[in-house]
Amino acid sequence: MTTYGSFPGTRPRRLRSNPVMRRMVAETRLHPADLILPAFVREGVSEPVPIAAMPGVVQHTRDSLKKAAAEAVAAGISGIMLFGVPEESKKDAFGTPGTDPDGILQVALRDVRAEVGDDLLVMSDLCLDETTDHGHCGVLDAQGRVDNDATLERYAEMAQVQADAGAHVVGPSGMMDGQIGVIRDALDQIGREDVAVLAYTAKYASAFYGPFREAVGSSLQGDRKTYQQDPANARESLRELALDLEEGADMVMVKPAGPYLDILARVADAVDVPVAAYQISGEYSMIEAAAEKGWIDRDRAILESLTGIKRAGARNILTYWATEVAQKLREQ
Repeated sequence: MTTYGSFPGTRPRRLRSNPVMRRMVAETRLHPADLILPAFVREGVSEPVPIAAMPGVVQHTRDSLKKAAAEAVAAGISGIMLFGVPEESKKDAFGTPGTDPDGILQVALRDVRAEVGDDLLVMSDLCLDETTDHGHCGVLDAQGRVDNDATLERYAEMAQVQADAGAHVVGPSGMMDGQIGVIRDALDQIGREDVAVLAYTAKYASAFYGPFREAVGSSLQGDRKTYQQDPANARESLRELALDLEEGADMVMVKPAGPYLDILARVADAVDVPVAAYQISGEYSMIEAAAEKGWIDRDRAILESLTGIKRAGARNILTYWATEVAQKLREQ
């Protein structure tokens, strides 16, 4: 046989010859502890409400949310990120349910902490979009623009009520300038230095959020391009990263995950804090829809997508498949 370079002596296929060999030499491994479950809880419903745009995902009742949290503990995942969906009549221009101790998110935080204690990290979305009648992530000025500094005052109050309700981790997702420092100060002022801040450091103005709008009953008018990042930009993420770390972020996140693996890799290479990525609703729904039509193998596609996110540098992944995937990983 003619020799070309190191072939035939060198044959990489030897390391792909059977399942045990492939498992032994795998460079990236998913583990249940890598995963965090985003979950929605809706005020005023007696049964879980299916989300049409996200097959298999529901808006929970308080009771079904507690059950989901217990299942997450049993599956071995690390956390649950809670999003509250208040009754439409309670929304207002300032997102009052977000700072009401009896608002649905704060009630759900207390419920889940009572159910799981410290066996699961209970995380809270810290943003106003679910609670405002205009659907933006902050309060508006007289011209209808999101007022960055006025919004920070609301975020500070939200951080305190969420910590009082039992959040181990708060996740500021609004992309306001200065939000991490303001939230860290607000938590420290009430003696909650123990509450961690997961910064949504690189959150892009993405088309892939579409199904999420239904999940949280969004009232959004317009778009969020003045505060979420432009999908065309990469270096901007590193600037946001430096600012978040300077302001005291304990962990950082890239969102969405799949379309921004290059950003995720750059962020992961640049820091020594844990890096998370959020596999968002559109990423989830595309796989579910294609699988429903028989175009792809659902289970393989799910695992491949998550492996790619971890390979790019994510320590933790927020995914709507968290509990399901963790259960399967534990069975292997």
